[in-house]
Amino acid sequence: MTGTLNKVMLIGHTGDDVKMHYFEGGGSIGRFPLATNEVYTNKSSGQRVENTEWHNIVVRNKAAEICEKYLKKGDKVYVEGRLKSRKWTDDKGIERYSVEIQCTDFTFLTPKDSSSGGGGGQNTQQSRPSNSAKNDTFANQPLGNDDEDDLPF
Repeated sequence: MTGTLNKVMLIGHTGDDVKMHYFEGGGSIGRFPLATNEVYTNKSSGQRVENTEWHNIVVRNKAAEICEKYLKKGDKVYVEGRLKSRKWTDDKGIERYSVEIQCTDFTFLTPKDSSSGGGGGQNTQQSRPSNSAKNDTFANQPLGNDDEDDLPF
């Protein structure tokens, strides 16, 4: 195999609101934690076990601004991107490492009326885009007509 692939797809709940950082020249980065859960039954004890994995999500520029505007703590979101490792030295001189998901695409999965954020004084009539971050227009267009089924079965 000659090519390589670095692709991550996650569906989870946000652990906090998006934290933004703005740069000179208009660029921006948004960061937020995303929790994914694994639930299974322990065969030996019969107990239900739930493990939560936390992921550091990084979104850039216009996509970051959209996430900041519409994502609230507890919202469900689909994130697609690539793994990026970072290494740095902290204040005490210790080398630290982190793995982030550099988000390239996302879809909001929490319906706009049931957002966990509770509105916090925002206009509840405001619509949330449900399409991906690759699109710069956020008109909610229908995905298809249920009467016109193109599937052969």
